[in-house]
Amino acid sequence: MLCTGDEILSVANTHGFAVPAFNISSYSMLRAVVDACEEKRSPHIIAIHPDELTHIGTDMLASIIKIAYTSSVPTAIHLDHGASYEQVLLAIQSGFTSVMIDKSFSPFDENIAETSRVVRAAHAVGVSVEAELGTIGVSDKYGETGSEEILYTDPDDAQRFLEETGVDSLAIAIGTRHGLYPSEVKPELRIDLLAEIKDRLRIPLVLHGGSNNSDTEIASAVHAGINKINISSDIKAAYFLKMREVLTDIHLREPNVIEPPCEEAMRECAAQKIDLFESAGKAGLY
Repeated sequence: MLCTGDEILSVANTHGFAVPAFNISSYSMLRAVVDACEEKRSPHIIAIHPDELTHIGTDMLASIIKIAYTSSVPTAIHLDHGASYEQVLLAIQSGFTSVMIDKSFSPFDENIAETSRVVRAAHAVGVSVEAELGTIGVSDKYGETGSEEILYTDPDDAQRFLEETGVDSLAIAIGTRHGLYPSEVKPELRIDLLAEIKDRLRIPLVLHGGSNNSDTEIASAVHAGINKINISSDIKAAYFLKMREVLTDIHLREPNVIEPPCEEAMRECAAQKIDLFESAGKAGLY
């Protein structure tokens, strides 16, 4: 069942659970996460970063849309971390049902102006919009962007941002980092800050960069008001670690032999996240 981001997240907001947003960059990965969500009866979001979209090409969107239409669980197709108005328009034209405009590195007023521009265009055609306020940390220079220093989201700024932009959901900075944490880094989330922002905004809130945070912290974030959690590094690490193991047999060359064990590893990781986010079985609410 193809849905907009808001159709999926508004239910999660009402019922107090978080929807997984799984970043995919191949058909094999796509099938793995869709199968996991259907087995768990979990609503979910297929997230595609602009770098991933460049890799798979917009032509693949027709296949993703068809899979979402025929899926037995609510599914949104989301542009993750759109960097410009032009990237967002391409996503909308390609069939995405949800988009993110990320101007969190820009001055506050510029973030408001660019986000408002995207909201006007997206809402005119029924597409949901996510934005980001504050900056997420980054653990490496590979993949998604982030800041060396985490700038926590200010509740006053968040309230003004919502009032002036009308976004459907907001990614907030409460202490997470994109990528996998180095062994010497101990992540710690500001659950108190999250609770204050949720109390004032009441809209679906999004957590980026949750890889390597403890399950206890993630569960606390869900209970405090997070309704969408992006998962990229964890599922890709599971997929490619298994692929490295499989390819120790240098004679293997057929994808239908190499990829299924990788997909199974990815499904297991995705299923654990679904249970942790308390979204298992929630497809029945839609």
